[in-house]
Amino acid sequence: MEYRKIKDQENYEDVSQNDIESLHGKPLSGVISNSTPSSLGGSTKSSWKLKSIVTLALTLLTSSQAILIVWSKRAGKYEYSVTTANFSVEALKCALSLVALAKIWRSQGVTEDNKLSTSFDEVSVYPIPAILYLIKNLLQYYIFAYVDAPAYQILKNLNIISTGVLYRIILKKKLSEIQWAAFILLCAGCTTAQLNPSSDHVLQTPFQGWVMAIIMALLSGFAGVYTEAIIKKRPSRNINVQNFWLYIFGMIFNLIAIVVQDYDEVMNKGFFHGYSFITVCMILNHALSGIAVSMVMKYADNIVKVYSTSVAMLLTAVVSVFLFGFHLSLAFFLGSTVVSVSIYLHSIGKPQPQK
Repeated sequence: MEYRKIKDQENYEDVSQNDIESLHGKPLSGVISNSTPSSLGGSTKSSWKLKSIVTLALTLLTSSQAILIVWSKRAGKYEYSVTTANFSVEALKCALSLVALAKIWRSQGVTEDNKLSTSFDEVSVYPIPAILYLIKNLLQYYIFAYVDAPAYQILKNLNIISTGVLYRIILKKKLSEIQWAAFILLCAGCTTAQLNPSSDHVLQTPFQGWVMAIIMALLSGFAGVYTEAIIKKRPSRNINVQNFWLYIFGMIFNLIAIVVQDYDEVMNKGFFHGYSFITVCMILNHALSGIAVSMVMKYADNIVKVYSTSVAMLLTAVVSVFLFGFHLSLAFFLGSTVVSVSIYLHSIGKPQPQK
């Protein structure tokens, strides 16, 4: 397996949260090994600021995803092709990465860390997460044939636990007992916040729905952790280059999905048939969210991503109060409290490095 190769090549236990040192203990490009404490303090402050910005962006973008998906439907169904929408997302992300790279090349020039040319060994790991994200994204649309929105939100929380487990298995990251407890509290809090006290049928999901939800959770967790391993394998590598290659394979696999699933419809009605202004906004949102996720993985980690998207789910409920007249129940407030406690526990429960 490719992730074993990554694991053998890199020792993730020695990586600092600020990516000050490379995975082999060598200074990163642009960082002087004998930096003064003040310069390291400035780097730490700058890194914290960057993490905060990308995490906030991911939270805001994720919180609006569900709303845009609902609005993109007409008469309860998608009039556009889901496969073409996913391809458009990957193409837009690839284009945005190239634009960002062009700006870097003009200001800094082409270097070893920001050039697109690469080795086969480096690029060969990207098809795996690309195809995993393809399957997961398609399931995200089709699962609604078996579950309703409240049940989907509840089942979606399964990826919180799967991410934590895979994070420990694949990246060999140690999680403290407090952090494991925080994971469980987070899952329980998000579930509680989505419960509908006026209905007894929220969790009565068909077997197919449960299977798809479990598969989605595992795919989401594995793809996320695997992508983080790829991105952090070479910390000095420009994130836009890494994104470019990931999105190129995403476009290839989504193009194959269009040919297999919607070829006749696309040829007869056109690639953009059924698209509306809301559909375009949804595609833009998904593209920016994908880039924000990769930035979080580069400068923070998957755990931050999980908590960011969990907070976004609660934020979506708050926004829905004004847009759809959503009622904030007691269960929502209780769930929000539990989520807040779990976030605090996770932040103070980080294992301390052994001296």
